[in-house]
Amino acid sequence: MIEDGAVTEEQQNPGRPWGRIVIWLALFAFLILLGVGLLRTQQGPIGVGAKAPDFEITTFEDEVIRVKDLRGKVVVINFWASWCTPCAQEAEELEQAYQLYKDQGVAFIGVDYVDTPTEAHGYLATHAITYPNGPDLGTSISQAFRIRGVPETYILAADGTIVRVKIGPYMSLDAVVADIEYALRQ
Repeated sequence: MIEDGAVTEEQQNPGRPWGRIVIWLALFAFLILLGVGLLRTQQGPIGVGAKAPDFEITTFEDEVIRVKDLRGKVVVINFWASWCTPCAQEAEELEQAYQLYKDQGVAFIGVDYVDTPTEAHGYLATHAITYPNGPDLGTSISQAFRIRGVPETYILAADGTIVRVKIGPYMSLDAVVADIEYALRQ
């Protein structure tokens, strides 16, 4: 029983119920975002038959490359890092493939994943890589492809559809050539 002149809790804290509602809504929104992120992670990398995500990368030479501008060409996208031993195992094969196909309508893009510029430049110099490479700033490109590690290579047909996905290093030039030839026939 409330005595005359006594102040109720609602009268003392009139904004308090709204505060609780806002806190619960914020918590609910956070849980939804967390769930969507977990679901996306469990989906694995983008696979064969999917359209490749459009992205833009600024190379280490300050050239801006937009994947959508490469439509009409086969595109080889290789995710790598200087600290990745298996990446070094395939570096020579990828460079050789680039030299074979650079004048045949095949574009190569190296995407440097979670690295420092100094180490990345050293890796490119050590392996004499001449095709365009750039850092994946904020990991936005690797997140769009949902990569799980490096190296990973995606080969796109001329229409931007992923036709080959290679998880792990290419172990021979023949393997790289076979995947590019397949993409050229699409």
